[in-house]
Amino acid sequence: MIFPELVLDIKNLIIISVTILHAALGIVISLRGPNKKQNITFALLELSLITWSVSMVFYRSSTGLEAIFWVKMLYLWALFIPYTFIYFLFTFPENRLGEFPKIYQFFMIVPVLYFVWEIFFGKFILGVKPALPEPAIIFNLAVEYAYATYIIIYFSFGYLRLFKLYRQSSGIIKTQARFLLLGTLIPTLLGTPGNLFLPLINIFYLNWSGQTVIVLMAVTIAYSIIKYNLLNIKVIATEVLTILINVFIIIRFVGSNTIADFFVNGIFLLGVAIFSILLIRSVQQEVRSRERIEQLAKDLEQANVDLVKLDEAKSEFISLASHQLRAPLTVIKGYTSMLLEGTFGEINKKAVAAIDRVFISANNLTKLVSDLLDLSRIESGKMKYEFKVIHLDDVVGKVLKELEAVSKEKRIAIEFKNENNKTFSVFGDADKLYEVVMNLLDNALKYSKIGPVIVTLTPRSKRLVLSVADRGMGIPQEEIPKLFQKFGRTEIAKIERPEGMGLGLYFVKRIVDDHKGRIWAESDGLGKGSTFFVELSIRYDFQDENEQFLSAL
Repeated sequence: MIFPELVLDIKNLIIISVTILHAALGIVISLRGPNKKQNITFALLELSLITWSVSMVFYRSSTGLEAIFWVKMLYLWALFIPYTFIYFLFTFPENRLGEFPKIYQFFMIVPVLYFVWEIFFGKFILGVKPALPEPAIIFNLAVEYAYATYIIIYFSFGYLRLFKLYRQSSGIIKTQARFLLLGTLIPTLLGTPGNLFLPLINIFYLNWSGQTVIVLMAVTIAYSIIKYNLLNIKVIATEVLTILINVFIIIRFVGSNTIADFFVNGIFLLGVAIFSILLIRSVQQEVRSRERIEQLAKDLEQANVDLVKLDEAKSEFISLASHQLRAPLTVIKGYTSMLLEGTFGEINKKAVAAIDRVFISANNLTKLVSDLLDLSRIESGKMKYEFKVIHLDDVVGKVLKELEAVSKEKRIAIEFKNENNKTFSVFGDADKLYEVVMNLLDNALKYSKIGPVIVTLTPRSKRLVLSVADRGMGIPQEEIPKLFQKFGRTEIAKIERPEGMGLGLYFVKRIVDDHKGRIWAESDGLGKGSTFFVELSIRYDFQDENEQFLSAL
């Protein structure tokens, strides 16, 4: 009988436990990509280790001819460990078998075939002599030395390649190479003396040690999985656990003593196997879903980065184009202005009308270029401010004076209700706040057909509130949020003033935000006018007087 009754002493139990652990890892890792050569070669390496370990258990449990058979199996499978180890290293971390010349691969198999012949048909293994604590193997000493030399040379070649990979790699590959180097080299150094060198001088009491120290390889791989997430720990843990459970049940099934036990254990094994498959698939599906979500998040993050770069490039282009347009527009405006003033002599009325249209168009285009430049500065963070203590009253007065001609031309009066009277000042940039007030008043005049436009400046709870109220076309409630967005315009505004771009109020809001202020709009709807409010923090010089005044507000 080839398969003897197992001797379950402490040594065999340790070897069986390590073998099951390696079997679980080998199956799990090989199944994670059966078409990848790396996983195939790793599975073959694990198969060599597992069968070598199983052969040791059966050898230690057998006597006579059975013991000789299992010694031959022991030496056979040990023969393939360094051979498969080399092939694995030529596929780790990626397939580089192309770097391993075919002629070398051919000559590398020759010693393997020779020792296979010696093991089964030659005079390598001569017998097994019962002894304590371990049986003694009788072999041809010359062939044993050749066998040991083969093992040393092949392992040395493999570790030289692995060490070279570790030195030349970086990042996660270097981490993987480090763990692989430690996880295989240490068991090799610890196991080789007892399994290979001591038998040369007829010492066999440690010939089982190699099958136990390979647990370090399994522990190192498991640690690298947990520590560096080289494989998904949740899937790995589930697969290893279910494989171990199934192995345990298979052992019970094979060891059934009665027909009833055989059928009960068989049905139980079938049920557990089906449940294991469903469980693993469920966990894999969950992990794949999570990985897809993580990948989508990474893709979205990259897309956002690309959009930011694109936006920066757009802003840079707008800035460059606007600067290039500004110079010729200035020339056009200058010369058309001189023509209209008669600097180059008298011009007939038809030509004056045409030149006036050119001047107006150049003015509009200049404003557009200015808006685009402001947009570019704001979005690139290059908008510069000169903050100082100023009176908002003066800023409003300057804008009112600027718009006198427009107000008279449209016959829309502008009323200024100044409840501040320079009592309180603000800390801000006068030029930028001038643009804010100018934009609000200009819009009020543009979108109004009747007056008056009422400008109010009121101190309120340590804040100055500027309001611009008109009796224009009004704003629907649902469209108010659009007003301060980039290129945001109401539908009625697009009809009334199709040439607008919807940048003015966007600039205004950005300037007010940079002043730590607040801006908003109110309207009762279409045809009922609108009021825009700007609220800024007060900055005052006379602390005591102003505190008393503010407390009275």
